[in-house]
Amino acid sequence: MRHANGDVREHYKRYEQWLAQQPHALMQQRREEAETIFHRVGITFAVYGEQDATDAGTERLIPFDVIPRIIPASEWQVMERGLAQRVDALNRFLHDVYHQQDIVKAGLVPADQIFQNAQFRPEMLGVKVPGNIYSHISGVDMVRARDASGQGTYYVLEDNLRVPSGVSYMLENRKMSMRLFPSLFSAHKVAPVAHYPDVLLETLRSMAPSANEDPTVVVLTPGMYNSAYFEHAFLAQQMGVELVQGQDLFVKDSFVYMRTTRGPKRVDVIYRRVDDDYLDPMVFRPNSTLGCAGLMAVYRAGNVAICNAMGTGVADDKSIYPYVPKMIEFYLGEQPILHNVPTYMGRDPGELSYMLANMHELVVKQVHGAGGYGMLIGPTASKAEIADFKAAVQANPSGYIAQPTLSLSTSPTFVEQGVAPRHIDLRPFVLCGAQTQMVAGGLTRVALKEGSLVVNSSQGGGTKDTWVLED
Repeated sequence: MRHANGDVREHYKRYEQWLAQQPHALMQQRREEAETIFHRVGITFAVYGEQDATDAGTERLIPFDVIPRIIPASEWQVMERGLAQRVDALNRFLHDVYHQQDIVKAGLVPADQIFQNAQFRPEMLGVKVPGNIYSHISGVDMVRARDASGQGTYYVLEDNLRVPSGVSYMLENRKMSMRLFPSLFSAHKVAPVAHYPDVLLETLRSMAPSANEDPTVVVLTPGMYNSAYFEHAFLAQQMGVELVQGQDLFVKDSFVYMRTTRGPKRVDVIYRRVDDDYLDPMVFRPNSTLGCAGLMAVYRAGNVAICNAMGTGVADDKSIYPYVPKMIEFYLGEQPILHNVPTYMGRDPGELSYMLANMHELVVKQVHGAGGYGMLIGPTASKAEIADFKAAVQANPSGYIAQPTLSLSTSPTFVEQGVAPRHIDLRPFVLCGAQTQMVAGGLTRVALKEGSLVVNSSQGGGTKDTWVLED
């Protein structure tokens, strides 16, 4: 909200004046009201893989911060162009990986980084996908930090191209902000986000393989015990399409059908929220009950669109991330608009030596880690934690990358003591169909623990409404 010298940034001035006049008790009351409503509506997520097994699988409310994160139109316009460029290059990379493999032949990405990657799906080799688009819904994690010159700039931390989640919280946070503080939306020209389900449905329908003018779209969920089930049900309801599980689908005569009370209905597009391994027991995990037997054969025949495509994980793997700027230059002939964080790869002997010698200053991540787990934040880690991580990296160097600790931007956040700075990131959602579209904003996640850089909801992070100003 402020420059380093304490002056309020131009796009925050009107809001800062309003905030300074709000009593602590009123803001506390609004926060409690939001929590009550979120509980009533059932906006929770389930926590898995925690250290404390007693908490595993429990339902939790994601804390909502009543102070929005505000982005000026000029910053968003640059971000929007950069996101479209990046996702375009990643989709081209995925098509190349499963077809000509020109980037490998050019020596820009090592073959083993792709073909020995756990997320590479040989079953997708040569498969023609609608529009050559693999990631129809991409959630790109970004942070704002100071560059070498001390200027604030946006960096991409991670590309989520498999089954990215969180957009329902973006939508619900906006509804909550408008409910709690309606006068603020009269005083600020905030770009809308409520039309996201319409844009999503338009994107999905544009991928339908048939000439059917009214294609049937479904959302495929693993079921109510999945951590993001609220979002699956929410998006299906908002789009006006059926929420289905694997047992609701079947294959017949090279087409996919869903069971309905009026008999079988052909399905044209599946927005899947089920991981690759569970989609088709005839091709992937034979014991999976979450998918539909024979689905892959229908997909290969071009009789159903699956969004996102199988095998997209090979492009959002942390070991592939360092090559994205090269992809942009290779496929688009352009310079990247958005920056990558400088990344050291354990697979490179020289970079491995640097990682091991400087681990106390670096953020070290498992290549396949997620949710803030499998990572070490060197500056805040104990000597014992660093020693353990060094041993793990030495045992499996190619399984780790390292990055410098960024000076992440903070945003004013309402905590028990009042308004205080907390570190944030941003996940905008990029929709790729017949055209590439975004709603202005995204999901801002906030590290509620003082000094923490980990924003993940599974580790105590919260969320904020994200305002992109139109003026």
